[in-house]
Amino acid sequence: MSVQPLLPTRFFRLFLETLDAELGPKTLSMVLEKANLDPALVDPQAVSHLTSAAAAETYARIQHALRVYYGRGARGTLVRIGRILWGRLLETASLPEKAQAQLVHSLPAGQRLKAVLELLARFMREQNADVSVHTLDLDLLLADHAGAATVGQKENAPVCFVTLGLIQEALIWVSGREYDAEEVACQAAGGDACEFKITVSGK
Repeated sequence: MSVQPLLPTRFFRLFLETLDAELGPKTLSMVLEKANLDPALVDPQAVSHLTSAAAAETYARIQHALRVYYGRGARGTLVRIGRILWGRLLETASLPEKAQAQLVHSLPAGQRLKAVLELLARFMREQNADVSVHTLDLDLLLADHAGAATVGQKENAPVCFVTLGLIQEALIWVSGREYDAEEVACQAAGGDACEFKITVSGK
């Protein structure tokens, strides 16, 4: 399924705010310049004028610049950004999203993992088809069909580390424990979608 890469501008703004807080304005400015992006992009007013398509493209370019800047350390840095971003998404959630978050925690333990991934999908997607959650026997799969982090990217291995961090933190938030999560397909590496398998069986 081919979906135009779109990213909610609110999600992108929170991503930038998290980068600014964690890396510091000086480092973030340097990274933006390496991506040939205006450092003023972190200004909330600048972000508010972006379309969802432009937000997706810029999101991918910034992450590419971070991978170049940090080299082998990029995965850890971006996963950490994703984990922190989960908290920001919850803090700034709309009333319907907050209601969904409360509902997730009220569910029986066995239903919470899929429900929290569906909440994450709601935060990430601009359109209903963009991000979906599926059951794989006892395990789970989050499929990001839009693949905002991969716009214009061609790599030999998966690159959606921020999403991986979001998934990890969402699962801890809802269950209090770690679950194995792995990006098993990525559009940057030729996949039809960016797919994340969460291993629940054996836990």
